Amino acid sequence: MKNTTWDSYRLFLDVARGGGLTGAVASSGLSPATIGRRMLELEGQIGRPLFERSQAGYALTGDGQALFDQLLEMEAAARKVDSWQRDAQGASIVRIAAGTWVGWLLSQNMPTICSERDGFRIDLHLGERRASLAHRESDIGIRAFEPEETNLAAIKTGDVAYAAYQARNMRFSGPPRWIAVAEEEAISAYLRWPHQNKREEIAFTVSRPRSLYDLVLAGSGIAVLPCFVGDQEPRLERVGEEISELRHRQWIVMNNADRHRREIRTVVDRMAKLLKSHAELFAGKRPTYL
Repeated sequence: MKNTTWDSYRLFLDVARGGGLTGAVASSGLSPATIGRRMLELEGQIGRPLFERSQAGYALTGDGQALFDQLLEMEAAARKVDSWQRDAQGASIVRIAAGTWVGWLLSQNMPTICSERDGFRIDLHLGERRASLAHRESDIGIRAFEPEETNLAAIKTGDVAYAAYQARNMRFSGPPRWIAVAEEEAISAYLRWPHQNKREEIAFTVSRPRSLYDLVLAGSGIAVLPCFVGDQEPRLERVGEEISELRHRQWIVMNNADRHRREIRTVVDRMAKLLKSHAELFAGKRPTYL
């Protein structure tokens, strides 16, 4: 009989836990057809039926449940070995490159991206320059356009809208006072917008986008922010409507060669879930309290 690999057993666990092929797709990165074929091969190698297949999914047979219980013990032992190995070599690192504001959202929700139970750690690099993955400087990036590089894969998460914001009920006695990132640091379109449209009304310049938020909250003036940032803050209000020319799509980008590594696949799936759960805010649909 052909020896059964641990990968096949691990895939069996994914199917059993997910109750079918679809449930194992996200965790394995394989297609339903491939998973189904691998499960038939596993049953052939073992010589026993492991699943009762129906339209409702895959239910374990008695033999399947017995194998599942034994594999749980093997899995626990494998985790101990992995833990021992990580103690010797250090945990694997997943490097994420993101802009200031997506990084702000990730930071607020980091326990959903990486918890104490995960066998990896996160290296989060924030900046406005385009995330580079060509030479694996990063494992995962957030971009405002679909990648053209053939070695990169991408997941579209939705649109990103922008508007001008000021402290709620703030009224200026004189002309409006605008806050902008210094022109030499204004890499993104939303950072250039005040220089292109409100140059004579700029009262403050800062070196980092994060300071825009703090100065607006302090009542220092008006600044352009992503709607998912400004609209979540009840102490801020929009000045006018969405700045429609700044709207763009957003993509999670990863290297094709690495995308099926378990830790990268896990982080990408969790990031996609987080960003898509905020899709309406990203797209400029205001919360109900506004």
